[in-house]
Amino acid sequence: MSHPRILLLLILSVPTAALADNEAAWPSFHGPRRDNMAIETGLLQTWPEAGPELLWKASGIGHGYSSISISGGRIFTAGMIDRQTYVTALDMTGKELWQSLNGQSWQASEQQPWAVPYSGSRGTPTVDGETVYHLSEMGRLTAFDALTGQERWHVDMLKTFDAERPKYGLSESVLIHGDALFCCPGGAGGYVVALEKKTGRLLWANTKIKDPVGYCSPIIARIDDVEQVISMSAERVFSFDPKDGRILWDYPFGNERGNSATDVIVSDGRIYASTGYGGGSVLLQPKRQANGDFSVTMVWKSELLDNHHGGVLLLNDRLYGAGHESRGWFCLDFSTGRKQWESPGKGCLTYADSRLYCLDERGTMTLVEATDDKWKEAGSFRLPRGGEGLYWAHPVICGGRLYVRHSDQLLAYDIRKD
Repeated sequence: MSHPRILLLLILSVPTAALADNEAAWPSFHGPRRDNMAIETGLLQTWPEAGPELLWKASGIGHGYSSISISGGRIFTAGMIDRQTYVTALDMTGKELWQSLNGQSWQASEQQPWAVPYSGSRGTPTVDGETVYHLSEMGRLTAFDALTGQERWHVDMLKTFDAERPKYGLSESVLIHGDALFCCPGGAGGYVVALEKKTGRLLWANTKIKDPVGYCSPIIARIDDVEQVISMSAERVFSFDPKDGRILWDYPFGNERGNSATDVIVSDGRIYASTGYGGGSVLLQPKRQANGDFSVTMVWKSELLDNHHGGVLLLNDRLYGAGHESRGWFCLDFSTGRKQWESPGKGCLTYADSRLYCLDERGTMTLVEATDDKWKEAGSFRLPRGGEGLYWAHPVICGGRLYVRHSDQLLAYDIRKD
């Protein structure tokens, strides 16, 4: 379904050499490995005073905090237009290719006056082959044709699995693995479920967990030679078998607000989890026992890097991200939790070519050397406003470009060396 609203596109300068490679891909939230780490090189190591060159900006994508995914020479995101959620596809010059409805948007209720500015889209579309999957804030999970935007199937997750809408709407970016799609509606009829990705048919539903849902997205990993999907509810870190949904292990972890929005990180069989509102961060070590069951040991716990929703990434045994009540950008040692450095601020980030790209929630983008001794700036600039709200959408680096979204506006910057 196409929305009649015309996409406003302003092309500032798009020389042929600056066009991103159509083969470059960032097919899901935090990239192909869900680790928020771009592997490309040859990028600017410092920025001029005004920042890198702005190639184009596009508006008309709707208000929200969804990031972008990129596949097959197309850019996908989601946003709120007239209180409805739309998934939008753009070409690599920012031109709209299609815009399709995905149900009602989340709106703050009269009982949540503080949350009115936070209305809008949450989850980022996931691209698999020629299909784009998106879970709306109100629980409409839809598979779209990536080329045309035509709906292939949809499931009302809240109704189907007897679930209540979370306080701030569903925020999950669904995980595709093999022939299955995994997500967490958090209902009595299915807390975690797997659907057949081609049809939306239910493969299995696990009803063992009774917690409120978290606001994070799942990742898949192999620990002690056992493949597992790992995520967080509002009250625990948990792991399940992707084949049948059986819970492999869980560990109590959360905060007093029941709001855990940061994806876990897995490295060398250990799991790092973080949550805001004073919940802190923790490193867990699951271990398979002789009978096949898992036990879980806490390696360390820290009040620092209590990430709100800006994400944490791991590079060379160092954790980088921003705290919430501990306010500040932090670098922690992954193995010990020891603080390496801190710097004032709060926001979201991504990584490429030995640099951190740190977006302050007030709209300043800073290029930072990824070192473990101190915060070393290599340039910064102010982003234009694209509407209301804070700068919470996670930035993306793909094909030599830095993509930054604010509200109704997506901007593409050329960050390649000459």
